[in-house]
Amino acid sequence: QVQLVESGGGLAQAGGSLRLSCAASGRTFSMFAMGWFRQAPGKEREFVAAITWSGDSTYYADSVKGRFTISRDNAKNTVYLQMNSLKPEDTALFYCAASYSGRWPKYREYEYKYWGQGTQVTVSS
Repeated sequence: QVQLVESGGGLAQAGGSLRLSCAASGRTFSMFAMGWFRQAPGKEREFVAAITWSGDSTYYADSVKGRFTISRDNAKNTVYLQMNSLKPEDTALFYCAASYSGRWPKYREYEYKYWGQGTQVTVSS
């Protein structure tokens, strides 16, 4: 079992930045590839970014490529999502998720076994 707790969400202006964190506890964090997903009001949850267990490979949705950066610190059992050049359409509830290592890249929800409760990001124009 893995528990995931997101933090760092809030209100930002368009063009601004936020950094999300996801702290993991339970099973060995370095066993898992990690991902970020988001769900905007009235929309389905969508993939944002993923990182391998070692951090040596990352994968992004086209909508955030070049603006968002996923990283992890296995010593701190934490994965991060640095979000720059934010846009109003980035407004969403952001979730982190953990997936047992295997096929890469991982961008489908069913590939992730454990999920956090989410942190709200709101970007004003």
